[in-house]
Amino acid sequence: MQKQLLVVTQHFWPENFRINDIVQGFLADGIAVDVLCGLPNYPRGIWFDGYSEKGPFYEEWNGARIFRCREIPRTGNSSVRIFLNYVSWPVYAALALHRLKGPYDAVLCYNTSPVLMSWPAILAARRFKAPLTNYVLDIWPENLYSVLDIKNRLLRRIASAVSDWHYRRADRLIAMSPGLETLLRRRVGEKNARGCAEKQKRYTVIPQYCEDFYAEHACDETLRTENGGVFTLMFAGNFSPAQSLPTALEAMALLKKDPDAPPCRLLLVGDGMSRAGLEQQAQALALGDAVRFYGSVPPARIPALAGACDALLVSLSDSPDLGLTIPAKLASCMAAAKPLLVSINGEGAAAAAESGGALVSPACDAAALAKNLTVLASMPAAERAAMGERAFAYYRSHYRRDMLLKQLEDFIL
Repeated sequence: MQKQLLVVTQHFWPENFRINDIVQGFLADGIAVDVLCGLPNYPRGIWFDGYSEKGPFYEEWNGARIFRCREIPRTGNSSVRIFLNYVSWPVYAALALHRLKGPYDAVLCYNTSPVLMSWPAILAARRFKAPLTNYVLDIWPENLYSVLDIKNRLLRRIASAVSDWHYRRADRLIAMSPGLETLLRRRVGEKNARGCAEKQKRYTVIPQYCEDFYAEHACDETLRTENGGVFTLMFAGNFSPAQSLPTALEAMALLKKDPDAPPCRLLLVGDGMSRAGLEQQAQALALGDAVRFYGSVPPARIPALAGACDALLVSLSDSPDLGLTIPAKLASCMAAAKPLLVSINGEGAAAAAESGGALVSPACDAAALAKNLTVLASMPAAERAAMGERAFAYYRSHYRRDMLLKQLEDFIL
């Protein structure tokens, strides 16, 4: 009999999140999927073409049924608007549960920020008497503190209590790394909300995979020509405070001041809430053509852009919660078979170092990043190519889509 799965996630197609590909994988494996999600406006807070506060609230996509709910958009990406966006969607989603017909064999919450996203998933699991799996992508309240500087002890205690309450209501929890699993076990325990231990394993570690197209090696010859033989480091993704891109700009400024440093360029592909600030910083540092803002492109174009560059950048801010994660970007960059410059802490840094395909520096350390960039740019091409091959081999053995998707399905269902 065909399995029926409900996926609860605020962000879904046409927004660019990995859950899109996960759902396609479920469908290809014969699992029927309903998706409860929001109206697309991430990351800029502007409704995507064809959408507004009036909907549409029901769509079908590649065989999945999509039930959309209202939300207050992130317009301007101010702290107030992000807070309103965080709290509005769970409320609207909870009110929309009557639109779901069920039955479901399981409920999966793809839990990016905020943790409140799991509240409608908890209610749906109760309504349909189905086990709930929480795939913890951003650990709260730590992730909240990386965005908002909350010092008040009472507010922090409330945030911790609310977060742990949500995690405890999941029957099963997926962590991206062993360190994150350890933290969840310590905070949540082995017993579920009913006060009993699960017969099935309650925790597992499944890192985020990247879509297969990231391993389709190509080269954008136009971009290669535009690079003009200058060693080019590429970052592709969302421009947010968590990515610590100001550190990369500071590193480029240090190189520009060093007369012995090889000529290098930083190519920033993407968009997001931090773009205006980054453009202002690049101008203030007089970086000129050492930094180029390429703009957003469809994800499928990223491999060709990567193929035209010499190395890829993975960076995160110096935040306790981010040190517990292995960013999905690490997998997609390794899949490109290019050497990596990695400016992160914790689990991701350990994985990058273990691969042998990256030079690793601490998060937010511009001087260390600049030093590694100089080393990499000065390295013989054959040595850089060998690093890229080691990174690709690590991707094949640790982050391959078919392997991790199978683990995901077996754990949820």
